[in-house]
Amino acid sequence: MSICAGDRLENKTSVSVASWSSLNARMDNRFATAFVIACVLSLISTIYMAASIGTDFWYEYRSPVQENSSELNKSIWNDFDSDEADEKTYNDALFRYNGTVGLWRRCITIPQSAYWYSSPERTESFDVTTKCTSFTLNEQFMVKHVDPGNQNSGIDLLRTYLWRCQFLLPFVSLGLMCFGALIGLCACICRSLYPTIATGILHLLAGLSTLGSVSCYVAGIELLHQKLELPENVSGEFGWSFCLACVSAPLQFMASALFIWAAHTNRKEDTLMKAYRVA
Repeated sequence: MSICAGDRLENKTSVSVASWSSLNARMDNRFATAFVIACVLSLISTIYMAASIGTDFWYEYRSPVQENSSELNKSIWNDFDSDEADEKTYNDALFRYNGTVGLWRRCITIPQSAYWYSSPERTESFDVTTKCTSFTLNEQFMVKHVDPGNQNSGIDLLRTYLWRCQFLLPFVSLGLMCFGALIGLCACICRSLYPTIATGILHLLAGLSTLGSVSCYVAGIELLHQKLELPENVSGEFGWSFCLACVSAPLQFMASALFIWAAHTNRKEDTLMKAYRVA
């Protein structure tokens, strides 16, 4: 009888271990799936963020094209291209000539024959070209004035720091995601999901940085338009580069949630498995 009881106990133990192993395998599949999805979301958000940083369509202006290459227009174009152009000078050009603005460059649309003789009469069609000028580091960190273009009007600290934040935070976000990717790669090499909790935290910080950059940009544009009103027949709208940054932020948050969930839950299951084996 004792032998039969021992056999039954051994069989129950074997079944319990097999059941737990099967459950553990299913949990491992769930963790691996969550990890892969998080990596894909992270890759997409990184591409979107890099594209938004490198393109010039964060904000776009729509205005009637100035087809007449008059001396006044040429003077405005030359001032726009100058390294000494102040905020009011280049923004006036952006308003009048279908300008686009990025984090690094500003562009306007001008007639292709701008520096050649062109008839002042209106034509039905004419060729245009895009003229772009990069913001220098000095311009990126230059103070903004209460009255744009008037250096005697005092420093507008709010707009100054909003501009600096909208320029720096996207690079902080991109750097955090790249550092998180390195930690995730190390986790794969070590065959452990637990280090990915650091990857999740870094992606959370990256998402907050991206969200902060987008918020600073929106606030800066609104404050600028309060100082410099758009001329008649001129409209402005946020461009596709800005939209890429907006989409990148929730992708970073979703990747962060999946990384943290997978790492935390996997750690918890490993603890329970060790406790079960000891018992």
